[in-house]
Amino acid sequence: MRIIALIVCAIAMVSPLSSQQQVIVDLPEVRGPFTLSAVYDSAAGHNAFAYAGNTVPPVIRVLPGGVIKLRYVNNLPGRSDEECATGRCGNMTNLHFHGLHVSPERPQDDVLTMMAMPGESLDYTVVVPAYSPPRLYWYHTHPHGESARQDLDGMSGAIIVEGIDRYYPELRHMRQRVIILRDHDMEHSDAAIREQVVRRVEIPSSPCGTSTEQNPERVFTANGTIRPQIPIGPGERQFWRILNASPDRYADLQLNGEQLEIVALDGMPLSYHNRHRATRKVDHVLVPPAGRVEMIVTGPSSGSRATLSTRCVDTGADGDPNPAMVIADVGPAHADSPIRNLPSTTGPAVYKELSSQEIQKLELSTPDFTVTFTEDKSGFYINGGKFSMDDQPMLRVQVGSMQHWRIVNSTREIHPFHIHQIHFLAYAQNGVHSDAPEWLDTVNVPYGNGSVDLIMDFTDPIIRGVSVFHCHLLSHEDKGMMAKILFE
Repeated sequence: MRIIALIVCAIAMVSPLSSQQQVIVDLPEVRGPFTLSAVYDSAAGHNAFAYAGNTVPPVIRVLPGGVIKLRYVNNLPGRSDEECATGRCGNMTNLHFHGLHVSPERPQDDVLTMMAMPGESLDYTVVVPAYSPPRLYWYHTHPHGESARQDLDGMSGAIIVEGIDRYYPELRHMRQRVIILRDHDMEHSDAAIREQVVRRVEIPSSPCGTSTEQNPERVFTANGTIRPQIPIGPGERQFWRILNASPDRYADLQLNGEQLEIVALDGMPLSYHNRHRATRKVDHVLVPPAGRVEMIVTGPSSGSRATLSTRCVDTGADGDPNPAMVIADVGPAHADSPIRNLPSTTGPAVYKELSSQEIQKLELSTPDFTVTFTEDKSGFYINGGKFSMDDQPMLRVQVGSMQHWRIVNSTREIHPFHIHQIHFLAYAQNGVHSDAPEWLDTVNVPYGNGSVDLIMDFTDPIIRGVSVFHCHLLSHEDKGMMAKILFE
């Protein structure tokens, strides 16, 4: 299978922690069939994706109605020194196309029966519906029991379905940036290096939230670099498409207190379900693990600089440390990559406007299904069950229906709920209706018997088959917090 030539603008093959500040790199891009490999990166000391001679995963770009066609080759060694949920990793691997409304069956988004052991390969042909909203999706490995380790190793990448300019024409004239947040793992770093990193990203010495564990083991990178510079001119408006590819870290993003203009969340344009809805301006935006935000940012005034940072996130008494830190510096730069604008697309915007009466009726109804997260020293559970690959579906739903689900978190830490193949309307938290309900595919569920209420949209006929829903703290999913669902 041929490997498509890619667009690479100044890919910097440098350590995430360089002595000099690096300008954020542009990521390689691919359109059309390609080959992706899982390899052991001896220089980095962990597993990685390999594409076109390097270990920078490409951004997959596809048009609505197009096809993502790729061969995924498992070139990992048969024996691993890395630890997974139940011991040494077995280096099995596969792919999940997160957020895409596509078939959960082979050869598309099948995470249950498609699996490549070392030396094997998988061929994916993922058909993107012509009515698919143009947005930011992503792909990552999803081998149950080993997902967290592979995601921490950076085995993920962005997918962009073109055409968001049909909804927001002004985006055509802005520089576009794809920014992937991943983890730099300091677990095995010596104390001096760890302290250097903590100072570099300005983690406060004061406690963050109620977690009993306050020593951060990881910090965010942006496109592979710790605290890079993102060039932007004074007053310049840019379109940023940000993916949180961490297996378990939340990002509560802010830009020096300046307002962020939200265009899409989890790849869903704000106007997709309401053509009269404009962008939304916020002071900060919570992006859970697996979440995405697409937003317009404005460069700071002449002579000043800003920082893109994450605020402290209270993960609960049993949660992992999630402190405030600087992710990138933002402002004028002496050098930048060539301007990359949105490609022009043809055709009208496609909307899916639902009846407000139908939505309100569902909101006021008794939940059709309740998901309850629990955990103990032995594992993590959904409705009292720990996932096994040979489980039968926990429930069956009729394709064409919409349902009211309630997600309850009975643990002492937050959990992000995610379901494959669909989006849902998150309209209430802890029983309180939101002033701004949002369509998402991953939503945070508060700890301490917290809850979220969702309108689940099962109307797309393409989703038929067996799929899954789970906690997107991937170590929790690996240890049992997942269940099957049959779309029939």
